[in-house]
Amino acid sequence: MLSTALAAALARRKIHYGWVVIAVTFLTMLVTAGAMGAPGVLIVPLEKEFGWDTAQISSALAIRLVLFGMLGPFAAAFMNRFGIRRVILTALILIAGGLLASLAMTRLWQLIMLWGGVVGVGTGLTAMVLAATVATRWFNHHRGLVIGMLSASNATGQLVFLPMMAELTERFGWRTALVFVCGALAFTALVVMLLMRDRPYDLKLPLYGETAVTPRPAEGTGLVSLLMAPINVLREAARTPVFWVLFGTFFICGLSTNGLIQTHFITFCSDYGLAAVTAAGVLAMMGIFDLAGTIGSGYLSDRFDNRWLLFWYYGLRGLSLLYLPFSSFTFYGLSLFAMFYGLDWLATVPPTVKLAADRFGREKAGMVFGWVFCGHQLGAATAALGGGLSHTYLGTYLPSFYVAGAMCIVAALSVLMLRKPGVPAVAATPAMARG
Repeated sequence: MLSTALAAALARRKIHYGWVVIAVTFLTMLVTAGAMGAPGVLIVPLEKEFGWDTAQISSALAIRLVLFGMLGPFAAAFMNRFGIRRVILTALILIAGGLLASLAMTRLWQLIMLWGGVVGVGTGLTAMVLAATVATRWFNHHRGLVIGMLSASNATGQLVFLPMMAELTERFGWRTALVFVCGALAFTALVVMLLMRDRPYDLKLPLYGETAVTPRPAEGTGLVSLLMAPINVLREAARTPVFWVLFGTFFICGLSTNGLIQTHFITFCSDYGLAAVTAAGVLAMMGIFDLAGTIGSGYLSDRFDNRWLLFWYYGLRGLSLLYLPFSSFTFYGLSLFAMFYGLDWLATVPPTVKLAADRFGREKAGMVFGWVFCGHQLGAATAALGGGLSHTYLGTYLPSFYVAGAMCIVAALSVLMLRKPGVPAVAATPAMARG
């Protein structure tokens, strides 16, 4: 295989193949982030062509966000059983198939089935759980930095795709924009087929930062045991307060990011006279700052108390959301918002993954974070639907932004309830300790 030859060539130059796996994972998450963000650009064109209101379109997006989160823990189990490569390829095929089929849709139920169901399942298989699984499976040293880099792929996807999609939609229509995304998905699938490997053991390599090759763990054989593994992990994790603090704060994280800004920001700006391309440009600016902020957060999470990092991230995000309605939607005002909000859009991910891995162990970390990320997407779905209802029935998005900002302040205070790193939080769950 190409990956075997490339791994040998890199080894001669003392470069670990894990960095290639990280690059392929980054590309995958970048492109799927573009697919996830596409509906935010297309709400207004769909309203004009089909006569659907914001609340109706948001219902499909809310279903997608729920599935995106609910599949996370099971995606981790699927990766453990079938391998990362197969799961990614399945996800890319589902996303591209759902988007291509939507080119011919004419009814609202088709939008809900395709964008909500099919695309929701596909993106759910490549959620942040993929980043946590790849980072913990391939890296021992610099794990926080790696998670930060992979988390930043969401910002980069936004930076690359959304302004381009807005321009394509304005010039050629929303169908052309979707075809462009499907082409990017096809290219990514080819790269995954050629270069992705499931574990360092497949190439007889140790984890980055270790010297001994870690054997492949024994695999379960039954479908029931495969599906029950995430449920069993949830039962054990749910007995600890740390899980519920992480779950609740990540619910607020989703409420104040994907569900609100990514879904409704462009439409929100259009209410104040900003063109879609201009609003997408502001999102791209957020992406630039988020790219730096998330990678920087990964670096910091390897060195400082992750609880205080989360305190500052949620606090600054809350203040920026409360400020946005008072920005007058001028270039200066929106630029200031984009800077402060963008710096911690996904900066919360590396400290949250690190806390989950430290408290629940390397092998359980993917599935535990999957359930925490489920909370993130439930929050995102709440904001997506709530924002749509607010816009349709109250004529404004403002209540949604005020609520999200206030909830971020709550999250900032709540995270300080976590125990200091190094204090055992799962002593009452010996089954997890044995895992």
